[in-house]
Amino acid sequence: MATARLYDLTLMLDPNAPDDRHREILGNVNSAIEDKGKLVGQHDWGMRRLAFEIDHRADAAYHLFQFEAGNELLEQLENTLKITDGVLRHRIIKVKPGTPPPPTPRPEPPRGARAPEDPGGAVAARAAADAPPPAPTEEETPDE
Repeated sequence: MATARLYDLTLMLDPNAPDDRHREILGNVNSAIEDKGKLVGQHDWGMRRLAFEIDHRADAAYHLFQFEAGNELLEQLENTLKITDGVLRHRIIKVKPGTPPPPTPRPEPPRGARAPEDPGGAVAARAAADAPPPAPTEEETPDE
């Protein structure tokens, strides 16, 4: 496998899919990697909040696979994952030599908890957006 390079595959799985479906998807990915490449690491990062909703889902089950492979496996994974039910998103990136191992994700704050730098939260922003516009000043009124 002279052209094999190190890659990261990040999977975001549908939280509404049954656990059996998650295991099936992960098993299929694992089998494909072991058949045509070399699995270096597999990490289950658990249920994480998404930066934006995907298909009306605010959370996803995150999984990271690190593997060595050639182009044939990359194309197979790309084609398979884009049509697999239960996969919200996936991304394969080439890892540069010398890149440190992936970090352990930080625990998520409970739902509804505000970040320390956001004292007003969305409520204050919504109130400001709903406030009536200021009355025009004398300088802004048109002369008649």
